[in-house]
Amino acid sequence: MNRNPRDIFRLLQKITPRKIVNAARITGSYYSSIRNGNPVISGMPIALSIEPTTSCNLRCPECPSGMRSFTRPTGMLDPGVFRRVIDQVYRDLVYLTFYFQGEPYLHPGFLEMVGYASRKNIYTSTSTNAHFLDRLQAENTVSSGLDRLIISIDGTTQDIYSSYRIGGNLEKVIQGTRNIVKAKKKLKSSTPHLIFQFLVVRHNEHQVEEVKRLAAETGVNELVFKTAQVYDFESGNPLIPENSMYSRYRKLPDGNYVLKNPMKSRCWKLWHSAVITWDGNVLPCCFDKDGQYTMGTLRQNTFVEIWNNDAYKIFRNRLLKDRKQIDICRNCTEGTKVWT
Repeated sequence: MNRNPRDIFRLLQKITPRKIVNAARITGSYYSSIRNGNPVISGMPIALSIEPTTSCNLRCPECPSGMRSFTRPTGMLDPGVFRRVIDQVYRDLVYLTFYFQGEPYLHPGFLEMVGYASRKNIYTSTSTNAHFLDRLQAENTVSSGLDRLIISIDGTTQDIYSSYRIGGNLEKVIQGTRNIVKAKKKLKSSTPHLIFQFLVVRHNEHQVEEVKRLAAETGVNELVFKTAQVYDFESGNPLIPENSMYSRYRKLPDGNYVLKNPMKSRCWKLWHSAVITWDGNVLPCCFDKDGQYTMGTLRQNTFVEIWNNDAYKIFRNRLLKDRKQIDICRNCTEGTKVWT
């Protein structure tokens, strides 16, 4: 399914002359850093990911929230901290993702935070397992101004779905999706842009055609096939699909696997975006799931101070010198193809 032109237009509506100038400055500093081999930053991030919570109702393998394998604490984002961050960055920020780890709808103030960001003219997005989208919550979601809602649906039958989404109920996912579709019609809203995201692994890859039909039946706007990140892939992993098109990894003649990413010593993420955890730590990107590389904390500094501090400069410099030596980068797909 192709992206809805209305969704593209809504994103473009968030762009102001100031945001265009900021994006140009960031892009220019990125390419200048690559050419010179030394990191420079001119401007503020275009995109942010903010984590409402690390809590989750499911137990998905290969997910730190699901496996309860974090060494960092579990908790809920303080709405006051959230508002302070948004007040610092909204003039330059185009895109805000309310997701890192955990299930966003478990945060009792989640939709109020979405509304706050929406009123600041920021494109807002989130990802959910859709178990909490009853009729009222669906209507509240539409009313919040959320621009994009990604629903994870990793199977078209309960047995296949729950083999990865452990503890999940496929019927709740489908009903939650239908509740959003009905709420959009009731409230005469074109948002949120509704996406089915199908994480392709070996046990569900035979349902690719079936999920296309299910997406059409439920009325979602878009269907996206996502490749799975697995932590132990070198010797093979039962989650890696047989169809290499849907895999992040390439099988070698000796039976071992390597990441398809050529791993050049550059990364756009470190210039245009950042991740903020529920407790106010700023991380370089979404592959630092356990917060190994904290650039600073919003409990002590403003975001602007952290974005330009020495910790960020050192990390960006390491990346430009030899990205392969940074452990969170070794399983990263930045720069590889995305299939939809």
